[in-house]
Amino acid sequence: MRQLLTTVLLLTATVACHAQLTWFDGSAPITYTVEGKTDPVVHVALQMFCDDMRQVTGFTPVTSRKGTIRIVQRKGSDDGFRITTGDGHIIVEGNGGRGTAYGILELSRLAGVSPWVWWGDVVPQRQSRLTLPDGFRSEQRPSVAMRGIFLNDEDWSLRPWSSRNFEPGEEGRIGVKTYRKVFELLLRLRANTIWPAMHEGTTAFFRIEGAKAMADSCAIIIGTSHCEPLLRNNVGEWDVSKRGRFNYKTNRKAVTDYWTERLKEVRRSTGNIFTIGMRGIHDSSMEGYTTQQEKFEALQTVIDDQQQLLRRHVGNPSRLAQMFVPYKEVLQLYEMGLRVPETATLMWCDDNYGYMTRFSDADEQRRSGGAGIYYHLSYWGRPHDYLWLTTTQPGLICQELHEAYRRHVRKLWIANVHDPKVASYDLELFLDLAWNINSATPSTLCDHFNRWLCRQFGTEAGTRLFPAMHESFRLCAQRRPEFMGWTQVELDKKRYERGLSPVTTTELNRREAAERMAAFERIKATVWESRAFVRPELSDAFFAAITYPVFAAAAMTQKIVGDEAESQRAYADILSLTEQYNRLGGGKWKGLMDAAPRRLPVFANVRAQLATDTVTAPVAVANSAADFDSATEGAQIVQMLGHSMRAVALPKGGELSYHFTIADSGDYSLRVALIPMQAVDSGDIRFSVSIDGAEPQVFSLKEPFRSEQWKLNVLRGQALRDLPVHLDSGVHTLEIRAIDDHIVVDQWQLDNHPHRRCYLIPAGS
Repeated sequence: MRQLLTTVLLLTATVACHAQLTWFDGSAPITYTVEGKTDPVVHVALQMFCDDMRQVTGFTPVTSRKGTIRIVQRKGSDDGFRITTGDGHIIVEGNGGRGTAYGILELSRLAGVSPWVWWGDVVPQRQSRLTLPDGFRSEQRPSVAMRGIFLNDEDWSLRPWSSRNFEPGEEGRIGVKTYRKVFELLLRLRANTIWPAMHEGTTAFFRIEGAKAMADSCAIIIGTSHCEPLLRNNVGEWDVSKRGRFNYKTNRKAVTDYWTERLKEVRRSTGNIFTIGMRGIHDSSMEGYTTQQEKFEALQTVIDDQQQLLRRHVGNPSRLAQMFVPYKEVLQLYEMGLRVPETATLMWCDDNYGYMTRFSDADEQRRSGGAGIYYHLSYWGRPHDYLWLTTTQPGLICQELHEAYRRHVRKLWIANVHDPKVASYDLELFLDLAWNINSATPSTLCDHFNRWLCRQFGTEAGTRLFPAMHESFRLCAQRRPEFMGWTQVELDKKRYERGLSPVTTTELNRREAAERMAAFERIKATVWESRAFVRPELSDAFFAAITYPVFAAAAMTQKIVGDEAESQRAYADILSLTEQYNRLGGGKWKGLMDAAPRRLPVFANVRAQLATDTVTAPVAVANSAADFDSATEGAQIVQMLGHSMRAVALPKGGELSYHFTIADSGDYSLRVALIPMQAVDSGDIRFSVSIDGAEPQVFSLKEPFRSEQWKLNVLRGQALRDLPVHLDSGVHTLEIRAIDDHIVVDQWQLDNHPHRRCYLIPAGS
């Protein structure tokens, strides 16, 4: 597989060795010709390209029999493309319609057009000349076969913006015009799949006239989420008053008739992937079954029956794209021995907070249907939603996706986003890795993020912004803005109104709170200063992608942990920032940003009580995991991951060693902070610690899903383990060893003050 790095090196070499081919000379439109038959998506991409070039050059490209750009759709289904130059022409050859479309839009990238030209208002810079080296060659193919998004939890962003502003009409309707813009973004990001929005109150995708035809014209594959079998949207399409309960035990015929209706509707269309299995309408366990064995037997019957329905109404199931999502309790049913068709793709899920729960074992890696990932960049549910800002650490995304790819999970990658605009960098990183797994690695991620900032806002501004945005990700790793109230959702409604705990206290002490607020103020100052280096026409883009998330996160911190006056001012700032966001583009984005999704307590005009720490002495010894003295082969520093932003991933059997000096003999507490990863092979996830060669103490990170400790771990972004030790003064050695796979170490500290009240491990001392 060709890798992006190889392409870049090729381009660098050809610049130095060959003459230039001019495809825009500043005085006449770009010319192109399309050779032979092409799919509709090629014309969609051409329209986008022409719009791009009108912004870049001032001229709309024109067709010509001897066009400088020659576009050819070849036979093939892997979405790959090749761009070459020679004999005065740029030749774009694509495998199938999508590959050709990607090749065309790659020319837009080469002309300086960001994929976020519309969604991010990243206005391209005008060019007086466009050239490529004569002898240029860029050849690309995807690392993952199907790549895309799930529009989920759209209630406070995409849905109100679409139905009330972008294409006003039926309340709750995300219309064809909106989906067209989403599909265009997917094409620019070299994606090919979508699970459409499906929440209660949102019009079901197949009930939107022209939506499926629009998807087909853009060559976008339509699938549905884990709880929506056979392309049905249960929340929007199952009417209990007409069909009865969604219960396979008591209402089997009505359910199979319901599935059959959709299969007949799509039998002649392409670009579908069928979810198999069954859950309750509102993403709950299957109705009508109580014991695990009953649920297991019922789910097996459902899957077997669905194969017959597909065969009867669509075609040979072994030749159809199918997926099975072992999500939540369905994973336990799968591991009881559920028979899933060999050709169906197994979709492994994260725990809703970015930590993968399972990967394919050796046997599953041999399945012809392969495996995929369902990954959350936003989430609604326990222990707490994060539906406001997108702050998932890039290092976590990169680490987990590389691990998935290494284990041959390469068939289908889906990112859960409540709104693609707000998710911009994280979403592009996810899809970049799906397209080319080596476009960013755990050791090159900072470069990837820096290049993204420079592409969006110019080299000078991007370079200045990088340290500040890097620091912003660090602070949000310590506590996401949505988690700053130390509250939870989906609790006992008899005890808490709406099941939501109120904002009362935080674990931050006064010093930590002051340092966090000061750090955000430094970031804000850099952001403010960087605006001077951004082209004026990018002011809206800059506000949406940089100013709003940084200033809003800073204000949330100040609102929760500041004094009365600071808190009041911060609350007003959030409202003002949000109002400004919704005025961007002359009202283009009105209704997209909501500063209080689901009206959770953390978003109200509230403050919290800080923890009281009476210990003023500094921690004895603290260290980031990356500051090791030695490491075994395979240990890898993961950039932009953890409170340290330099967590260390260890292979099974890998070890880190640290030398440290203790001034005073006595009793100490050793605290080790790890990234709260999951046991991805159905086994355990253990590590050991040893000081000065003593008997290693073994710890497990394995926590039951939704257990109280798991909740604390994902809210903190760390799993803590403590060990009491007695140490004499002098030099000592700490060894941390991975007993199982998926161990990632973040920080550690030794402290001789057992009653210290603090939330954070210091950066190092």
